[in-house]
Amino acid sequence: MSLFQSLEEKALQKWGWSSYFEALWNGGQRENTVPARVIAQQRKFWRVAGTFGECWAEPAGRLHLSTGESVEWPAVGDWVAVELGDRQANGMIQEVLPRRSRLVRKTPGKKTAQQVIAANVDTALLVSALDGDFNPRRVERYLAQCWESGARPVLVLNKADACLDGERKAAEIERLAPGTKVCMLSAKTGQGLEELEEFLKPGDTLVLLGSSGVGKSTIANRLLGESLQDVRPVREGDSRGRHTTSSRTLFALPCGALLMDTPGLRELQLWDAAEGVSQAFADVDALAAQCRFSDCRHEDEPGCAVAAALVAGTLDRARLENHRKLLREQAFLRRKLAPEARQEDFHLAVVK
Repeated sequence: MSLFQSLEEKALQKWGWSSYFEALWNGGQRENTVPARVIAQQRKFWRVAGTFGECWAEPAGRLHLSTGESVEWPAVGDWVAVELGDRQANGMIQEVLPRRSRLVRKTPGKKTAQQVIAANVDTALLVSALDGDFNPRRVERYLAQCWESGARPVLVLNKADACLDGERKAAEIERLAPGTKVCMLSAKTGQGLEELEEFLKPGDTLVLLGSSGVGKSTIANRLLGESLQDVRPVREGDSRGRHTTSSRTLFALPCGALLMDTPGLRELQLWDAAEGVSQAFADVDALAAQCRFSDCRHEDEPGCAVAAALVAGTLDRARLENHRKLLREQAFLRRKLAPEARQEDFHLAVVK
């Protein structure tokens, strides 16, 4: 390998290039293009980075025709084939390489379509605040989305400095997510931030997800070692915040890992996340499998293991109701996407 090739490879590896994407690239015909990663998006332009440095790019006409701004439309975190312009100051995105993982949601509002939040993520840091905005049911929703994506979830409980019963709340989150790493920290003071170090591996991509006001931007600034993301105080009444991050941006951390900060999600409707819901509520599904009748509705049927767990106090009724709610949402979405499914049974081990 020549020195030039070595420098090119390092320039790509800085942004997460791996043997997976190398094999994809070598397996196709992509003349007059170079690989680049989407590191930011503003309106109709994308910031891309590669061996050439960085530049702004826009989708080529054929990409418009082939994707129609669908889920295959470029998203932050994507690896793309870019045709560079004069002096490499701008480019045209000709193709989006297949993704290793993708975090999606239903687009806000009445439109039935999916939106890619982040692409090619290794670890999703699901940030929840320990103050007045603490919400285990929201955590379950984020977990379902993450398990569906292919990324590894890590639950980050922020604002430990503003909470007197943080250990109790952390224990509650650990019960609803067995086997998932739970980190309790304070981005404001730096307390507990070292718990994230095991996930900050060179070349790995992490994304910060959570509602407005949970402290994602403060965490990002701590990990970056400088204040690149604006922060604002939350409302005193309910600890909710306003959007301080207005766009998704991928940063290279000093340790070599990559971190994507995202705007706070005021609305997170799951998209085709049946497997994710099942994994996030594996305990409920396991109980349902023990019921006497396979079509048990878990209400007043004899031999119902779910009802027995509620009585014994080993299953939280609020958790069960949230499970039902998420499955109803998935059933409703499926009917909208496939009208013929309205006459079919929705076989998702639904706890009705």
